[in-house]
Amino acid sequence: MPERTLPNEPAAAPRLLLVEDDVRLCRLVKDYLEGMGYDVSLAHTGPSGLELALKQPFHALILDVMLPGMDGFEVLRRLRVHSNVPVLMLTGRGEEADRIVGLEMGADDYLPKTFSTRELLARLRAVLRRSFITAERAAERRDAPVAVGELFIDPGARAALLDGKTMSLTRQEFDVLLSLARSSGRVKTREQLLLEVADRDFEAFDRSIDVVVSSLRKKLNDDARAPRWIETVRGVGYTMKRPEGA
Repeated sequence: MPERTLPNEPAAAPRLLLVEDDVRLCRLVKDYLEGMGYDVSLAHTGPSGLELALKQPFHALILDVMLPGMDGFEVLRRLRVHSNVPVLMLTGRGEEADRIVGLEMGADDYLPKTFSTRELLARLRAVLRRSFITAERAAERRDAPVAVGELFIDPGARAALLDGKTMSLTRQEFDVLLSLARSSGRVKTREQLLLEVADRDFEAFDRSIDVVVSSLRKKLNDDARAPRWIETVRGVGYTMKRPEGA
């Protein structure tokens, strides 16, 4: 599942999308939440809600199950292919089976339409809080320094040191080295590396990653025939060797 695609947490007015065909309920919820400091957009059909959710950044979606054109389950299924934006689902039926299906498909919480506005706000705040904590922890992991033997990489400063000396690396060389170091001892396929570091779409036959690795080996004083750092896994990709005793 893809990583959460959230806009940065704003100082005010978190952006919400309410997908609900009951126009009166939409107006009530929108007025209440905007009075509590949220910026609320509306969609009244499944297809229009999905289109808006995929085109614009939202901090959370409030998604009804029973929608014209495409039900909420299908909207959620298609949305989760591209985004992990938090989703609070609404149901007029409230059956346990519906709740289980929604949660298993990736909903973050479930609320029957008999909800009070205070309960909606409390659930929404809890969903957003969990989402922001998850995003912050992921960012901390991305910026955490990585050490493999005498190789030290600081992602935040985009600096790599070998035996205490700063390496001169291109952007792609740094990104490939960091990816391999984070997965030290595990194989990374060429496709995985390309998806992580490429700034364009690569065809399956593209060998650009091999050129980057070859350049990295030179800067690491590494020998492809007897590698100390980067080992080729024939027909698959590359792996960063673990230091002996690690």
